[in-house]
Amino acid sequence: MKHLTALPVLMRSVGLIFGMMGGVAMAVEEAAYTVEKTDGNFEIRLYAPQVVAEVVVDGTMEDAGNQAFRPLFKYISGANRTQGKIAMTAPVAQQADGQKIAMTAPVGQVALSNRWSVSFMMPAHSTLETLPVPTDENVRLRSVPARRMAVVRYSGTWSQSRYERNLARLREWMKAKGISAAGDPVWARYNPPFTPWFLRRNEILVPVKP
Repeated sequence: MKHLTALPVLMRSVGLIFGMMGGVAMAVEEAAYTVEKTDGNFEIRLYAPQVVAEVVVDGTMEDAGNQAFRPLFKYISGANRTQGKIAMTAPVAQQADGQKIAMTAPVGQVALSNRWSVSFMMPAHSTLETLPVPTDENVRLRSVPARRMAVVRYSGTWSQSRYERNLARLREWMKAKGISAAGDPVWARYNPPFTPWFLRRNEILVPVKP
């Protein structure tokens, strides 16, 4: 299973959120982690548990992110229902009140055989119990446990060939350090598309054994 973040088409939309909202620059919350080891452009990180909203779509790697962006963005923009406690004597009901959820980084994309799971990380304070329920049945909420990840950070274009070259570098570094993978790679991109290629922050993360 490969983990990939938002593709260039998707990032054109996400970039509007990451970079500017209504003409005002906005900070975006990133996944929380602790650095356990640094070696040049390589790191071992321990990521805190997360909750994500995800959509599974068919299609090619290039198309999947764009297909999934709309329902996920609608969810964080208000296409949801608040989880409220209802008295036992009352009819079960939920009201769609359009609760907005802060955008976070990065956006994740995971290969599932011939399908793709694209996800938005929810803000750190979120839980499955407190997040509003998606009105779109294709959007589901899921908990991701704490994970230890080997990471390589690089700049440059978002091409798949550059991704593959840096993934090879990361795997060579892990082999040299005696670090074993415990899952498939994550491709993370943090910048909007108007960021110059040489200033872009790109990362590949591989879950590793303790």
